[in-house]
Amino acid sequence: MVSHRWRPVFISGFAVIAIWVIALIGFNLARNSKMTAEKVRAYVESVDLRDLSPSDRAQALRKLADKLNALSPEERRRAQLERVSFGWFDQMTEAEKGQFLEATMPAGLKQMLTAFEQLPEDKRRRAIDDTVRRLKDSRNQIRSQEGLPPVTNAFPQINADLAAKLRTGGLATLYSQSPAQVKAELAPMLEELQRVMESGRPFRGR
Repeated sequence: MVSHRWRPVFISGFAVIAIWVIALIGFNLARNSKMTAEKVRAYVESVDLRDLSPSDRAQALRKLADKLNALSPEERRRAQLERVSFGWFDQMTEAEKGQFLEATMPAGLKQMLTAFEQLPEDKRRRAIDDTVRRLKDSRNQIRSQEGLPPVTNAFPQINADLAAKLRTGGLATLYSQSPAQVKAELAPMLEELQRVMESGRPFRGR
């Protein structure tokens, strides 16, 4: 009688345990399958483009683009700031660089550049300043996690003349007419600018 009475309790308990086990397995699978900047770096470092045939090389570049596109915004920002794909980018032909940039370009980036150009100058300046600040904060956060000192300039390759152009206009033209290497250098800033524009910060009052 006691065994019969407690049987539903035991069954319910086993069911709860089974649900938790399945949930933990699912969580671990999801965590392990999640694409990260470190996984992208490991893939880049595991393959030497120079050793590949043309078809294998094209396949490897498509795979790298797919990995970058699978990153969350935070991990994509980290991958860009740490330049994890530049080991391959420097080995690409100009045609490959162009195709790779097109394959990894976020949706709506070109439209964002057009919208940015239509902003009043003060809002363009504010958007660029917000972008630079956010990227510098992100880079310093990454460096802090690695035990490195902070940086004062998130993008040392962007000189004063280029910074002035970014703030005062001509960004869409600058991007469209730049070689692939410059576009790659600008990609982190442009993608962060897109996030700033989508947040609506440039359109709000102080």
